[in-house]
Amino acid sequence: MRILCVVPARGGSKGVPRKNLREVAGRPLIAWTVEQALAARPAMDVVVSTDDDEIAAAAEAAGALVPFRRPPELARDDTPTEPVVRHAIEQARAADAAPDAVMLLQATSPVRLPGTVSRAIAQLEASGVDSLVGVVPQAPFIWTDGPEPSAAYDVTARPRRQDLTPQTLRYRETGSLYLTRTWVYDELDNRIGGRTGLFVMDEVEGVDVDTELDLAVAEQQLLTLRPSTPGDPA
Repeated sequence: MRILCVVPARGGSKGVPRKNLREVAGRPLIAWTVEQALAARPAMDVVVSTDDDEIAAAAEAAGALVPFRRPPELARDDTPTEPVVRHAIEQARAADAAPDAVMLLQATSPVRLPGTVSRAIAQLEASGVDSLVGVVPQAPFIWTDGPEPSAAYDVTARPRRQDLTPQTLRYRETGSLYLTRTWVYDELDNRIGGRTGLFVMDEVEGVDVDTELDLAVAEQQLLTLRPSTPGDPA
């Protein structure tokens, strides 16, 4: 199975300006995701989709391919991710490197444990699902607001945290990792479709960088996870 790994990284980030280039635990933010993708087994075609020359240079320095620049119409503030991935798929097909599946890794979620990316590939192949969604487990003590707020659990039989099971937990989509067979993008224009499986990640892998505080949290987690280095299993 040939896998195209797409790492979207546009230059116009708003919450944390130029965040893909910010140094986090000694590396540009984008370098963490590129290095994790390159260390995965089996190997993937790791491509960064960007409209920005500085980001392209940092991605290439980390070992990624940057064979094209993302067109301006796909680098706006309101551009969804799916057309960005489809553009990368089209470029791969034009280069005679058509993928069977696409790994979408967000550079803004740089905390992934050694082995995580490889484990996702193995799970897709072993399970036969069409798409995997990266999630982290959390307790079901969640409410929806409204005229009559409702709980996602039975308030008359509140479970103890230590008694929670995989079935009674809830799972939060991290945005960090998606692995999808290419036909899902072609036919459904979505990163999620067909038979979908949950790819359960460790709680520490749920960091998503949108603020300066998120950057500080990500840096602390990455420093804690050392001595992981480029070349460790992904």
